[in-house]
Amino acid sequence: MSDSDTLTGQPAVTPPASAYFMDDRHDPEETHTLSVLVDNEPGVLARVIGLFSGRGYNIESLTVSETEHEKHLSRITVVTTGTRNVLEQIKNQLERLVPVHRVTDLTMIAKQRNHEKPLERELALVKVNGGGEMRVEALRLADAFRAQVIDATTEHFIFEITGRTSKIEQFIAIMGPLGLSEVCRTGVAALNRGPEGMNED
Repeated sequence: MSDSDTLTGQPAVTPPASAYFMDDRHDPEETHTLSVLVDNEPGVLARVIGLFSGRGYNIESLTVSETEHEKHLSRITVVTTGTRNVLEQIKNQLERLVPVHRVTDLTMIAKQRNHEKPLERELALVKVNGGGEMRVEALRLADAFRAQVIDATTEHFIFEITGRTSKIEQFIAIMGPLGLSEVCRTGVAALNRGPEGMNED
């Protein structure tokens, strides 16, 4: 029986195709940075996060702040990973949210302009406890990474470091064996290169 189940004799049922399953099989995942311009009002951030969590989309980094006080607009920067099809779905679903004015895929625009990625920076506060040789080494490495000491006692340092996410992660990893005790990171802030603004094509 070519068109039926060999055990039951019933017609074989083909499971419905899943866009996500097909993406997982054929399309590689990419990490993109999205910039979302929204009304600065209560509940907006919760709705954006709810869209991601409700559909199983991952958020690797999220930052938000009011950027236009007179218009009461905020800018949410989201770093997320998925196939091109999933990333397009995320963008389309964000655009359908009522408080959202515009969604811009900064990574896609950067690639269209022959840039590897948009300009991305992150700030981290890194607390390191210790003394003696480890204290001296922590200071030496912090200087190499251009991290600034913003608080210190004879037992600890708090460093402020700004840069690409890869730089932040490398600094944290190096400080691990030197007495790393606490880290606070802002998440990614991003802009595309060139004179064009987010609201310009």
